[in-house]
This record gives sequence, C-alpha cells and structure tokens, in this order.
Amino acid sequence: MTVTIGLTMSVEQEKKLFLMRDYSDAIIQAGGIPLLLPYTEDTRVIEGMAAKCDGLMLTGGGDIDPTLFGEEPIPGLGEIVPERDQMEIELVRYFIARKKPILGICRGCQILNIALEGDMFQDLTSQKSPLLQHAQRAPRSHASHTIQIKEGSLLSQIVNHTAAKVNSYHHQAVREPAPSLVASAWSSDGVIEAIEGKSHPFVLGVQWHPECMTSTQTEAAKIFQAFVDACSGQQS
Repeated sequence: MTVTIGLTMSVEQEKKLFLMRDYSDAIIQAGGIPLLLPYTEDTRVIEGMAAKCDGLMLTGGGDIDPTLFGEEPIPGLGEIVPERDQMEIELVRYFIARKKPILGICRGCQILNIALEGDMFQDLTSQKSPLLQHAQRAPRSHASHTIQIKEGSLLSQIVNHTAAKVNSYHHQAVREPAPSLVASAWSSDGVIEAIEGKSHPFVLGVQWHPECMTSTQTEAAKIFQAFVDACSGQQS
C-alpha cells in the first residue's frame, strides 16, 4: 500500500522554502512517501493538498506567533512566520476532523498544541527556572538529556520504555496541553517533552528531534515506523 505523508517546511527570508533531509529520509526509511507542502493562504489549495495525504508531519523551525494563544510578544521571542502558523493550524484541524494521523516534531509539537487551543512558553529561559540545557551544544544525533514517559501512553507503547535519552534544540515549549491532548513525557526540570491525543487514533507531538537519531537509536526509528503504520491503517 502506498502511504503518502505531508511534510511542512521552513521559510527563509519570506521567499525560500526548505526542509532538512533527515525528516524526509525518516519517512522513506519507514516505508512512506513524503510530499512537501508549500505555504499558501488559499484554503482550497490547503484542503486539496491535505486530501492527498494519509498523514501529516509538522516539522521543526522558527518561533510561533504568541497572539495565537492570547499573549503579547516578549523580548526572548524569535522570528515568526505568520503564514506558516496559519496554514499549519488549518492542516491540523483538517487532519483531526478526519481522524488522520499527525506527528509533530519540536516546533511541530508546539503548533499542534496551539491549533487545538493549548498554550506555550514563548521563551523557556526567561519564563521558567530552573532549567536543563534545552539548546544543546553537541551533534544533532547526540542524546543530551533524559525524559520520563507516562506508562501506558502511546509514546511508551511505541518505544517500549518509560524513560529515554533525547536530543534537544528548542527554546519554546508546550506549557498547558490543549483540552483534547495530554502530556505524556517530561524532562527532569518539568518541561513537557511529548503530548498526544486523548481520543484520536494517532496524534503525537515530541519536543526533540528523533529524525536526527534514526541511525543511532532504535527508539527514534520506531516513532516514524509507528506513524507510517498508523497512516496505512495498521496497528503499531
């Protein structure tokens, strides 16, 4: 069976769309076919692209507009791309309504939560303490800190563990999960490291970058395999 996964991309200088190859490689390795989704404000086009995809992967990237969760920007907020925020929110709601699988990575975890009416930290370093180093100074494949995973959660079933070591490249994070989501993993400083759907068959957001670790960590590869399997209608 052909399984097509829609992947969101990053925007540079308002004109250049790009995607780190690790994301598409992880989908290909798991047996899926990645389809890169360009940004548009045209709902007809957004829904047309989404209709061709069996699942949605929300990738990492820049910061998220705090006005989307009722806050004013603080000094630690980085560059935002409103067009990206708006399209990804539309995509999340489209896939949720049709019970199609969603996997959010880093920024993708955060925009998933915002789309479903949760909120987030604009800048961990100025809004929460004490903190671990969440923007590691190490190779992207290096697992820099541990997380605890809720027993019985979707994530624990996928990786078959209640603890793991992950990499970390973020300064924003989920603060309160949306009503339809629940936190399922935390770092030792209390930062939420994973969220998942309460009733949806497969909605998972992870704060780290498993796509950078698929060649070095079995658990990372399992996340993408479970996602692609869910998109094909298989149980992971």
